[in-house]
Amino acid sequence: MLNIITLNVNGKDRELAVDPRESLLETLRNRLGLTSVKKGCEVGECGACTVLVDGQAVDSCIYLTMWAVGKKILTTEGLKGPDGGLTEIQQAFIDEAAVQCGFCTPGLIMTAVEIAGSGRKYSREELKKLISGHLCRCTGYENILRAIEKIAGNGT
Repeated sequence: MLNIITLNVNGKDRELAVDPRESLLETLRNRLGLTSVKKGCEVGECGACTVLVDGQAVDSCIYLTMWAVGKKILTTEGLKGPDGGLTEIQQAFIDEAAVQCGFCTPGLIMTAVEIAGSGRKYSREELKKLISGHLCRCTGYENILRAIEKIAGNGT
């Protein structure tokens, strides 16, 4: 049986019918066409499907859509800089060449948004722990860490 729900996704309310067992990943990607939300491991271990729910990074593959009712969901499609262009975080990923194949990039950016939103500075070791839920097969994470350090690190 399908439930009619309203989700706030990227600042817009969207009404849709969903199966109560449906993951947020399936809803965002398959029903709403938000292809930045990647389907990777489907068990919450690779981070490719990371989105923000009320400002907190979650693996949308193991987060039920029904749990998101009444909350604000943000994907990379919803990110906008002050002038409507790229955010500081997105630009840092470009500047530091932290985007290779791009599969893991949206999830890492969403985690970086959460990190930056905390308002505090992090050491490199703390940042490593904060992104440890993301699997990137193209890099040694060095460029990714430099990009995140630009917006939330101590720069060392």
